[in-house]
Amino acid sequence: MKPEEFNRAVEKGELASLYLLYGDEPYLVERAVKKLMDRAVDPGFRDFNLNIFYGNECKGDEVFSAAQTLPMFAERRVVLVKKGGDLSAGAMEVLLPYLQDPSPGTCLILQAEKVDGRKKFYAEFKKRGEAVEFKRPYENQLGPYVRDEVRAAGKKIEPAAAELLAYLVGNNLQELVSQIEKLCIYCGKNETVTVADVKTIVSDTKVESVFEFTDALGAKELPRALKLLTSLLQDGEAPLRVLGAVARHYRQLWQVRELMDRKVPQSELAKASGINPYFLGKVTAQAKNYTAAELKRIFEQMLELDLAFKSGGLEEPLFERFVMEACRRPGGRN
Repeated sequence: MKPEEFNRAVEKGELASLYLLYGDEPYLVERAVKKLMDRAVDPGFRDFNLNIFYGNECKGDEVFSAAQTLPMFAERRVVLVKKGGDLSAGAMEVLLPYLQDPSPGTCLILQAEKVDGRKKFYAEFKKRGEAVEFKRPYENQLGPYVRDEVRAAGKKIEPAAAELLAYLVGNNLQELVSQIEKLCIYCGKNETVTVADVKTIVSDTKVESVFEFTDALGAKELPRALKLLTSLLQDGEAPLRVLGAVARHYRQLWQVRELMDRKVPQSELAKASGINPYFLGKVTAQAKNYTAAELKRIFEQMLELDLAFKSGGLEEPLFERFVMEACRRPGGRN
């Protein structure tokens, strides 16, 4: 079942007995669990009809027992197993018979980040129930995602404003939704969120500094890039998150650089690259600072930096060295 099919079914009240909600985007998984619970059990009777377990702690028999318990004063009981991908082999063995004959008065939900589909328990869960995977949106899906969220809040957003917001915040959906809520409140009675609104609201957050940092890197402005990096790290910004924003920016530069090398006309660059025209001028200007070979080398360095961060390397000096290499100009000059 796809996420959009899941949402439609839940809104119609068409609920199954077994749900496996999982994926690499925790915000979407958490929101799906909340939507399902809100529909499946009346908040006023949750004390009687809701059981929550954690897969890394619970035993299979206690989940089995809760799932077989009849609901009280309600049509349905909900049994939620968080960290459902961490169930022990023993717990899965105990619960397997339940999957083959689930109680019609219970909605059993497994919430997880990852599950091993090779294991019989999860394969049976997918066969007997509804499995919904929530993937983190790709960069080119963030603009439409922003527009959908704004529309759900009862407003509209300019295409360039949606792209700007997505560019500044990136694919951290929790942060993205938080900024959308602020924007909708800020706009008040105005029906449309504008580029100016995004600049006003987002400029007060650390993501603006990340945006300025990637901009300085793309322009090969070494002193400004080093200053902004120091400020970001001192403010507590996670190095891996900053590196993610840098990788996103350089992917766009490499994409445009390759299109330019293929002599794609300027008038067709926006369509061919998928980059909003609002940003294309600056991205094109920065892409001219690099050759395709330089960008390939930078991505190799980013991979090394990512591995070093994850293995406990000294983050600030490693990041500074990367910045100096990325800002190196022809002839070895910075």
